[in-house]
Amino acid sequence: MSTQTLTTTRRPALIEAFTAPKGFGDQTLRDRRADAIELLGGIPDPSVLPTEELAAATARVLAKPGVPALQYSRTEGISPLREWIAELEGVAVDRILITNGGFHGLSLAIQSVVERGDLVAVDNPIFPLFLRGLQLSDARTLPVFVGPHGLDIDHLSDQLRAGARPSALYTVPDFHNPSQGTLPGEARKELVRLAEHYGFVILADNPYRELRFAGAQESVEEFNSSDHVLHINTFTKTLGPGLRLGWTVAPERLSRDLVALRSRQDSHSSTLVQAIIGELVTADPGIFDATLNRARALYRNRAETLVAALHREAPGAFETVLPDGGLFLWPKLADPSVDPDRLAADASAEGVEYQRGSFFPSGPGTDADRHLRLAYGDVAAPKLEEAAARLGRALEKQRK
Repeated sequence: MSTQTLTTTRRPALIEAFTAPKGFGDQTLRDRRADAIELLGGIPDPSVLPTEELAAATARVLAKPGVPALQYSRTEGISPLREWIAELEGVAVDRILITNGGFHGLSLAIQSVVERGDLVAVDNPIFPLFLRGLQLSDARTLPVFVGPHGLDIDHLSDQLRAGARPSALYTVPDFHNPSQGTLPGEARKELVRLAEHYGFVILADNPYRELRFAGAQESVEEFNSSDHVLHINTFTKTLGPGLRLGWTVAPERLSRDLVALRSRQDSHSSTLVQAIIGELVTADPGIFDATLNRARALYRNRAETLVAALHREAPGAFETVLPDGGLFLWPKLADPSVDPDRLAADASAEGVEYQRGSFFPSGPGTDADRHLRLAYGDVAAPKLEEAAARLGRALEKQRK
């Protein structure tokens, strides 16, 4: 297969990839049932966010003489937050750049390493917002299959040997969005080896990493020790999306360029928010782990509840793999005769909304259209059970 057949066209394909497919969201928000259960977004549950601790940290920050948190600060971020993140990542503090959430980190990365019209290897299926970021670079995409264990390294290697030369590669290595898989350690090493051999930069988007609730954590040492990886993370899924704060671990050869680019844009992230989070995680060194432990227990229960309910309410209808972490389940329709377009419409009529798998591909060749992405993070267990029952009733309509 030639490299040309593996790449999409430029801007039109990127826009199409982010456009909702046929059958997705046929009912407007206004037309949805009042009791609709939404399994739509990777949203953390409010009950596991450290609201009281954040309030106390805010009070302490605002009580400091001169209130330095209300002043301008450095482009790369402030102490002690950067030092805490550097220790978490096991890198020198000079490699940490504070950002306005994960997508901001991705945007800076794209602008730093992707020239206009470049070829960029991307997950297939993919987190679609990344394609929106690529639009500004008018980049071409090279879709790489994603399977149960994350990015298909063999597929990528085949395309590179065939002559594909991307300037960057985008992937979600831990608890992939949408397909929930995690890239194993040996595959991470091989991915980094390929990047160093062929000269592309890996954009490792890792917002779900801290939400592992089963199995052993995969190392990020391979990413953080290579000068061909930009490792991007955020507090969005752990402390709250409204904080709009994340970070990038940049290789030394790119860190100055990222800071210089940032200084020409919005200068720096909120000094106040940085100071509050820095106060939170350093005043009580155990608070971040305690917050994560509450979240992990809750999300594990919800994932298990949802999988069990699907098999109870729709026996044999779905192929599922219980997640080891993250906020998504990626069940596949087992019966090829089930029409996923009709199922989405019937499920909406029954009062359950979810993201269609056909919303996520970056290119051809996947079975994503046979999948549902069910987000369970902010949905209580009884509602997950009810959502499964409603999906079961929607499936029954096609069997009559």
